[in-house]
Amino acid sequence: MNLRKSGFLLAALNLSLVALLPAGAMSQESMIEIQLSSQPPSTLNSVSRVSAVSSAEATGTDSTATAGPEAVAFDGTNVWVATQFSDSLTRLRASDGAVTGTFVVGKRPVALLYAGGNLWVANLLSNNIMKLNASTGAIVATYSVGSGPGGLAYDGTNIWVANRESNNVTKLKASTGATLGTFAVGKRPMGMAYAGGNVWVANNFGNNVTRLSSAGAVLGTYAVGRGPFGVTSDGTNVWVSNYFGKSLTKLRATDGFNLGTFTVGDGAAGMAFDGAHLWVANNGDNTVMRVSPASGAVVTTYATGKGPFAVAFDGSRIWVPNYASNSISIASIN
Repeated sequence: MNLRKSGFLLAALNLSLVALLPAGAMSQESMIEIQLSSQPPSTLNSVSRVSAVSSAEATGTDSTATAGPEAVAFDGTNVWVATQFSDSLTRLRASDGAVTGTFVVGKRPVALLYAGGNLWVANLLSNNIMKLNASTGAIVATYSVGSGPGGLAYDGTNIWVANRESNNVTKLKASTGATLGTFAVGKRPMGMAYAGGNVWVANNFGNNVTRLSSAGAVLGTYAVGRGPFGVTSDGTNVWVSNYFGKSLTKLRATDGFNLGTFTVGDGAAGMAFDGAHLWVANNGDNTVMRVSPASGAVVTTYATGKGPFAVAFDGSRIWVPNYASNSISIASIN
């Protein structure tokens, strides 16, 4: 099974930053991504702005960055984007979108997490995770985990890693990187979240979610939709995006009780919670949706670039990496 729609693998492009507008208000022309200089945009508003990023910043060459931005994280000051086919991270200043660095990591970085004052990246083909100093981008340490690490979560003390190929989860002490345990879960674990004192793991091939205690014990396995991909929490409930089911499943965090399934777009992937609404990136529809956590209703649909996979919230804006466009879309939540 391939989670990416046919045609999503494109030739190398420059990563760009473009504004995000409601889908109903956008013409085809307004979605064109125009590459400008690497100087910061004058403002991050509804007008299209672009900050160029190329692999030359990381390698010292003139070659352009390859496509595949799939993960995004906010560290309180900067937005980080993992571009998996260039094996690198791009750092953008959240206040103005200026590119402040490109940093080489492991092979196929597909997940990012800011936790404990550091940035963590899961390198799918290196079978390891890296801990980076978020201020400098320097690699602090590299830790071996299972096969195919592709999901990350933080419980306040420990880092949890979902290993897609070995069907298990690795628990590491965030302060030292010491491995504290490896725990079997379902088939092809993808997204993860820490909620209600437990770790929740979306098993993409199992069409279910595993709930683990802080000690790694399996507390329950709950059926969800087809192809569960992402997991997030609204503070009370756990939400799971079902990639092939075009839906979100809402589970009560205290016991996993299914509170409903809600239709979203095709290829529902990464999610984020902004304190009031859920956001879900629809990889097959080239949209991101704002969803009411109370009712599960779609409040607004925004057009993005091609192949959006993830969502991050910086306190005032939503950032969405577009896998096939090699771009980042942004939207104010006001």
